Order: sequence, then structure tokens, then C-alpha cells
Amino acid sequence: MSECQLTLVEQYRKKLYRIAWRIQYRARVQTNHEFVMEKNEAVGTPSFTDSVNSKMYTLQLINSLPSEIGKTIIFGLYILDKTEAQIAGELKLSQQAVNKWKKKMLKELSRMLSSSNCSI
Repeated sequence: MSECQLTLVEQYRKKLYRIAWRIQYRARVQTNHEFVMEKNEAVGTPSFTDSVNSKMYTLQLINSLPSEIGKTIIFGLYILDKTEAQIAGELKLSQQAVNKWKKKMLKELSRMLSSSNCSI
């Protein structure tokens, strides 16, 4: 892989990690019934085109997952901002099962990103 490809893959991996961290944090706060003010992300906000391209790429990655349950869980957690408990209720699974699916699908996404090339 070229240096450009590694940099691009690393950027998307970092973005997915940040999204996952934020979602998990929000779920913990919501579970504890705490009020959290949203951060003002005015500093360094990406342009509209960059934001749309990033969202499209993220959706494309999610849709490339091999399992429909996995797609549903990742989409619900990271795109719809639902908690693991909410998704578990909708899919009639335990929260622990949703957590295991999430971890499995994030590993798969990481594997896909590390083995992909710059054909975006």
C-alpha cells in the first residue's frame, strides 16, 4: 500500500473510533440519567462536501458488512444514536448480545479498512 492509502485508511479508522467512543459515552450518560450539554464543535468543522463524503463512505462501509443483524446494530448505534438497550429491545436480543455483535462488526470494519486500498 502506498503512503497515501495508509493515511486515508488511518483517517477513516480514527473517525470510526471517535464515533464509537462518542456513542458509547452518550449511552452511559443516558443510562445514568445525567444531562450532558452537546459540545460546540465550531472549531475545525469540515466543509459540507467533506461531511457528506464522509457520511457516504461510512454508510458504504456499513452496507458492506456480511451480516444483516450486524448492519442493523452498527447503523442503529452509530448513525441513529440509539443505545445498545434500545436496539436489543427492537431486535429481541439481550443487551450483551448486541454488545458482542457490535464488537464483532467493528473488528470486521477494522479488517476491511486495513485490507482496503484507495479505490474510494
